[in-house]
Amino acid sequence: MLAFANAKINIGLNITDKRADGYHNLETAFYPLKLYDVVELLDAGHTHCMVKGLDVPGQNQDNICLKAYDLLSMDFNLPPQKIVLLKNIPVGAGLGGGSSDAALVIRMLNDKFKLGLSVVQMQSYASILGADCAFFIENKPVMAYGIGNEFEDLDLDLSSYFKVLVKAPVHVATSTAYAGVKPSRSSSSLKDLIHLPLTAWRKELKNDFEPSVFGAHPEIEKIKEALYASGALFALMSGSGSAVYGLFTQPLKLALLEKENKVFYDV
Repeated sequence: MLAFANAKINIGLNITDKRADGYHNLETAFYPLKLYDVVELLDAGHTHCMVKGLDVPGQNQDNICLKAYDLLSMDFNLPPQKIVLLKNIPVGAGLGGGSSDAALVIRMLNDKFKLGLSVVQMQSYASILGADCAFFIENKPVMAYGIGNEFEDLDLDLSSYFKVLVKAPVHVATSTAYAGVKPSRSSSSLKDLIHLPLTAWRKELKNDFEPSVFGAHPEIEKIKEALYASGALFALMSGSGSAVYGLFTQPLKLALLEKENKVFYDV
């Protein structure tokens, strides 16, 4: 069985407060992208994971795809599987690639072995693996709250815009990004702001991670500036970085940005 795990971007991201358990509450919108990892499940003599494509930090036996298998195997008698992961989504970019891979493994195991899990049950398993992991079970635009695992449907369609994603050659650790954030509650609802005309987003929408991440990695801020200089209607760093996306009215090539960064078009 073979399937595709897509990336996501954050459209606005407000860190509202720090919780007693050490996590942070947030308000953001998740939007799926057409940028994919490939996951294959094969029957095997023993369960293991093989990673190809982009380098993934850590050992294969610690991969989140295996953690997803182990989680379900605690409740179901699953036969051994070889998990082959072809990694295309950049790591440490704020795109949720690892979470998407894990969520896809849960969905694939549910289908392959007819476990009969509902969407809510799969989301419950996924939320154990990562704060944004549950989003990828249904994979549709949502408002996200709590630590990124409480969802509300969002009527948002960006398919008419040409989306460009730029990944700077730096890795931003999520823990480091959170360390530089000062939580605060906005006076305006992000959901209300997202329903403003897209031309108003540049002024109204923000990512609370940007100030500290840009301070540590000014090359990421320069990417955002370059996207606007190239005609983007809206540009923002996704999640805790280091990827920045831009929304354009028509296709274009950004040769200067391609010299030092990885650029993905029409995502």
